[in-house]
Amino acid sequence: MISRNDMCWCGSGTKWKKCHYPSTGPSKPSSPLAERYLKQYGIILKTPEQIEGIRQACQVTAKILDALCKHAKAGVSTEELDQLACKLNREYHATAATLGYGDPPYPKSICTSLNDVICHGIPDSRKLADGDILNIDVSSILNNYYGDCSNMVVIGEVSEEKKLVVDVAREALYRAIAILKPGLLLCEIGNVIESYATSRGCSVVNQFVAHGVGIAFHEAPEVPHHYNRSQIPLVPGMTFTIEPMINAGARSAMIDKDQWTARTTDGKPSAQWEHTVLITEEGHEVLTQLRDCEIIK
Repeated sequence: MISRNDMCWCGSGTKWKKCHYPSTGPSKPSSPLAERYLKQYGIILKTPEQIEGIRQACQVTAKILDALCKHAKAGVSTEELDQLACKLNREYHATAATLGYGDPPYPKSICTSLNDVICHGIPDSRKLADGDILNIDVSSILNNYYGDCSNMVVIGEVSEEKKLVVDVAREALYRAIAILKPGLLLCEIGNVIESYATSRGCSVVNQFVAHGVGIAFHEAPEVPHHYNRSQIPLVPGMTFTIEPMINAGARSAMIDKDQWTARTTDGKPSAQWEHTVLITEEGHEVLTQLRDCEIIK
């Protein structure tokens, strides 16, 4: 059972109400199941109204990510990509969830992770070059709802090792998505991902996990991408990310002096793909899968 005054589920050592408790506050649980999940796991099962708001935020996020991926070419800096993200957020009347987030405050609107950077790379003046692989991670807020997704971009001709890790990370994500349905235990997501990644000679980063998302940037539950024993059954109304970080070499990560950039300890390349998903009565919905729809601004 978890209450506002309990320690946050994320392990920060801070009370839930001062850490990952949703800024809008979770609505009154709409069913006995929703009440049980909130009390037992800290998980907020979303109402139909909230789901539609999250769906809209996810579509904005996906559209911005798509535009950034198309703009990412040799000679373009990651700072330019960040500036474009700022412009697109304004056009959609959205805001970047990452900007000013955390301690120290994250300084940019997107994360750009190049080559051996696993995640949380900070955009800068470095220009993309032939042979680079780049992860672009976009998190946007629309009408107080959150979307979160990322893609890999391959710049020109890259090494076979880089091709492998990019392909394995994408396939691992979609294998995990394919099994999502009510009743599935949360641990099966990580078990499927790690089983596949290791069969291809890659490793799964276990220092970072996916997370609930929707009415806050980070919500319960944590969603590990590696073998684990989490016995939380998936139920309709859960919204969370799946974002496996796959390394070509060792799974370990180190953090740069900027206190954000995480990179491989052996200098080997890393790749990550991410979607926000919803558990439905019938199975699942990929909320950040780009589709034609009218965005409510």
